[in-house]
Amino acid sequence: MPLCVWSTQVKNALSNKANKKASHVFVFLEIFIHEGGIQSYVKDIFRAYQGLSSNYQAEVFVLRDSSNDSNPLKSENLKFHGFKSQSPQIGRLRMIAALLKCLLQQRPQHVFCGHINLAILVQTLCQPLGIPYTVLTYGKEVWEPLKNRERNALASASAIWTISRYSRDRSCAANAIAPKKVKLLPCAIDGNQFTPGPKSPALMTKYGLTHAKVLMTVARLWPGDIYKGVDVTIRALPKIIEVFSEVKYLIIGRGDDQPRLAQLAQDLGVSEHVVFAGFVPTEQLIAHYRLADAYIMPSQEGFGIVYLEAMACGVPVLSGDDDGSADPLQDGKLGWRVPHRDPNAVAKACIEILTGNDQRCDGHWLREQAIANFGMSALQKRLQELL
Repeated sequence: MPLCVWSTQVKNALSNKANKKASHVFVFLEIFIHEGGIQSYVKDIFRAYQGLSSNYQAEVFVLRDSSNDSNPLKSENLKFHGFKSQSPQIGRLRMIAALLKCLLQQRPQHVFCGHINLAILVQTLCQPLGIPYTVLTYGKEVWEPLKNRERNALASASAIWTISRYSRDRSCAANAIAPKKVKLLPCAIDGNQFTPGPKSPALMTKYGLTHAKVLMTVARLWPGDIYKGVDVTIRALPKIIEVFSEVKYLIIGRGDDQPRLAQLAQDLGVSEHVVFAGFVPTEQLIAHYRLADAYIMPSQEGFGIVYLEAMACGVPVLSGDDDGSADPLQDGKLGWRVPHRDPNAVAKACIEILTGNDQRCDGHWLREQAIANFGMSALQKRLQELL
């Protein structure tokens, strides 16, 4: 082999090896150990990241996950490190050591901190090395004044990402953050997973929904989550029943607040119209969305991924009018927004939805709009712009 050819191949090999160094480092509390809105959002970000340039390489450090956890997101450009331990302190120390080693050896272009509780740590490691970092925020964890060191970690970040205009505005007001520093990376919906379809006869029979108009909410029934508005919807039922006597309210979720809600339904004389379905696994959720004639959650959300899930299944939606749901509902263009603690407003809107004379009840149009604005392609495009 000619020397010049060999030399060129060696240089290319060394260059390719260099390119395999991490472009980005992500640091999270947890991703796979539990299911929830934040975890789903993070998984979507990584799915979008996988579709970007092959030159992007990322190391992902996750404090509470195990490296042995099932992880469908592992790939050539995403390497995960878990530090789950019986001793949280030991797990944290192990992660700090591994993260520092990565920063020193690979000098990534940027570090992304996945929770405010990790921001001080990321700041402490990145600042002396001159590595810029961004803090990802989700919702209420940054809506109230933070401790001084956490606020300083936000102030020192090169950027802050959050999911909605509402979350941006609340966090900025509470913590004296310049709004221009906050970039929006909204939640996304997988239109291939959440699709319209016929109502399952088996589920209709199971829940006693045959011939009924079905209102539905998916929410944890915890006393601390009363803001979801399940009680408000139950209070709205008597007026709805006056117009749609066959209406049923299907509540998916479990928690310690269920006895109170059941008692409320009984006190209002609407127990026969309320169905507590309990916990439904994610893989069965789509079939349950398809049961609904309307998705009702007069809540106060940071964003509200459930609204997108319902719309992608062709189901009209109702939300509160003073929260992050303004983004998925496009300020009311795609759904009904009402005062979140007003049963009369909820009843009026539910009657309008069930009557079905509004474009926002057109399931095909609704799905198209939701996916165009918040599908995985839209998320990937926005992520590329931010990176």
